[in-house]
Amino acid sequence: MATLNETHDPALASWVASANQAGADFPIQNLPFGVFRRRGTQETWRGGVAIGDHILDPGAAQAAGVFDASAAAAATACGEASLNRLMAMGPAAWSALRLALSRALRQGAAQASALRSCLVPQADAEYTVPAHIGDYTDFYTSVHHATHIGQQFRPDNPLLPNYKWIPIGYHGRASSIIVSGQDFHRPHGQILPPGATAPVFGPSRKMDIELELAVYIGVGNARGHPIALADAEAHVFGLSLLNDWSARDIQSWEYQPLGPFLSKNFATTVSPWIVTLEALAPYRTAPPVRDAGDPPPLPYLDAPANRNAGAIDIQLQVLMQTARMRDQGQAAAPLAATSYRHAYWTLAQMVAHHSVNGCNLQPGDLLGTGTLSGPTLDQAGALIELTVGGQQPLTLPNGEQRTYLDDGDRMVLRGWCERPGAARIGFGDCAATLLPALMQV
Repeated sequence: MATLNETHDPALASWVASANQAGADFPIQNLPFGVFRRRGTQETWRGGVAIGDHILDPGAAQAAGVFDASAAAAATACGEASLNRLMAMGPAAWSALRLALSRALRQGAAQASALRSCLVPQADAEYTVPAHIGDYTDFYTSVHHATHIGQQFRPDNPLLPNYKWIPIGYHGRASSIIVSGQDFHRPHGQILPPGATAPVFGPSRKMDIELELAVYIGVGNARGHPIALADAEAHVFGLSLLNDWSARDIQSWEYQPLGPFLSKNFATTVSPWIVTLEALAPYRTAPPVRDAGDPPPLPYLDAPANRNAGAIDIQLQVLMQTARMRDQGQAAAPLAATSYRHAYWTLAQMVAHHSVNGCNLQPGDLLGTGTLSGPTLDQAGALIELTVGGQQPLTLPNGEQRTYLDDGDRMVLRGWCERPGAARIGFGDCAATLLPALMQV
């Protein structure tokens, strides 16, 4: 587990002035990683680090001779078209690069003059998925989400008997993971209308979102060699926001007996920036206390460090901007807010369980946390919960109502950490607009 060091000092300020503004997502204490290029160019995609409203190009900085030997190799790897090689280097390399970046970006740093030419305004940049994602597994770590959904279908027994014994997950589709800002079309599929005995084919009528976090694997493990819970976080490069778009009507027809398929594999949106676990160290907290009747985790899912500080208090928010709101210049309206600290299963438990059978994780693999709902419905991370299965429509500030998404709706996820005595750490936006279904030929 990452520990506090000089990079977390809340008194640090940067010579990049925008990084020092109150409420900024990317102060010098954050330094998240992404992959970018200048918008509208054919430049090569390359890794970058967010600082204020700019991006530092570590590859260019390394070419300028800014980094010493302790960080040079990591800076070079960061400058490549995906972050996979940097991810594979492990925590010591990540931490060395983070420390070198922190020192070079501080007010009064000798490297400031050399680094100014290595900055690109974020407003001039476009992004791509920051890693080559070989595999994507989506988990189900919020007991509150599982309970809210279960109550709609099994009111007398909302949780399945294995939920509190095992971190539930299913294999997702890596090829359809897209970066924030890339819009997509409403999907088609088979739907069983209420009361019907045969399905129909057509566009989904119950498009939903799922507020999640993406967990990026750094160092992998050899096939047949599980990752111990105590070592799990050393295999995690960092976190970003994730929206697991879901076609609920397609899902309800297909999910038995093998789980979600076409209802979820058409689009999954991730935010551009990966916040490292080291940056999040000031926000560690204990996971929720289990109910008295809950079973204790099996030994491979239990360790003192995980019990004491396995959770992270990341504030999460869901916002919606309809096409009418956009036309009238109205900002996205908040629908729900919650925190990652409510999750029943921690990220370390996800990694340990995923590999306990000998599964070999690889650098760049992505684990979704599942919908991160809190205890009450105003903390729900999906419309199916917020509207109680579509029975209680939401009313937006302009009077529009929604049960599920209309064409033109833009959904925005936001995340940040904030508390007295620590610097605010933000994740940036995870956003996309639902476009009308394409005509089928």
